Amino acid sequence: MTQKNTPTPDGLVIVDKPSGFTSHDVVAKMRGIAKTRRVGHAGTLDPMATGVLVLGVERATKLLGHLALTEKEYLGTIRLGQNTLTDDAEGDLTSSTDASGVRREAIDAGVAKLTGAIMQVPSKVSAIKINGVRSYKRAREGEEFEIPARPVTVSSFTVYDIRDAVAEDGTPVLDLVVSVVCSSGTYIRALARDLGAGLGVGGHLTALRRTRVGPYKLDSARTLDQLQEELTVMPVADAATAAFTRWDVDAKRAGLLLNGVRLDMPAEYAGAGPVAVFDPAGVFLALVEESKGKAKSLAVFG
Repeated sequence: MTQKNTPTPDGLVIVDKPSGFTSHDVVAKMRGIAKTRRVGHAGTLDPMATGVLVLGVERATKLLGHLALTEKEYLGTIRLGQNTLTDDAEGDLTSSTDASGVRREAIDAGVAKLTGAIMQVPSKVSAIKINGVRSYKRAREGEEFEIPARPVTVSSFTVYDIRDAVAEDGTPVLDLVVSVVCSSGTYIRALARDLGAGLGVGGHLTALRRTRVGPYKLDSARTLDQLQEELTVMPVADAATAAFTRWDVDAKRAGLLLNGVRLDMPAEYAGAGPVAVFDPAGVFLALVEESKGKAKSLAVFG
């Protein structure tokens, strides 16, 4: 008996990414699971890291660029006393310093300096493009270069636990269990590097788990094995409602919007960022933003 081919549903898939996979690896796997080439991700996650990776399937890929800009939350472990080439545990060790004398007060002061609106230099082994070439490619080829500092916001940087440890080379180190809430574009391994540098002992990230991207949390994420068994897709309308301000319009306005007319936008939506527009039947029509009092379309779905 032959099975009927069911169309791939539009929507978001919240993946609990395994360690060792690149974000592109997860996208490639999802293309096989969802049986479509039209899959993308909202913001990368380093291979070492695990946790929430938001994928868009079919028409939901049009939401991804806007979702990538939302706030993110992480749990991680920072090792004080060692620097690595990549600022995380995957890179070669470049220096070791006894960190056993570092006190809690100094750590708290260092964390405070890295909280709020700060300027951050991303890791050289990152996907940042310098004159059109990925930073990690330049680094691997041994090129000398500088990455300009960028403004990021660290809303919260909390140290939950400090553990004495001894590294493989015998150096006394400190392992900090931390949580970070930050803006898009913030590198947690750069926070680890800069905290260690500020304390004079060096530092790098040894573990990282992303627990939230915007409104999407770990409790709604599924592993690739679970998704292979049952593809769980958040419908595009639900995804838009969760992530963006909602604007319900009447049937007349809905028709005008879908015909390319720029609607007058109520003042309450000014400065709200992307706004999800729904018709009277609850159909998600478009993602718009206010521009000179009018609704400028970012992506149309209706």
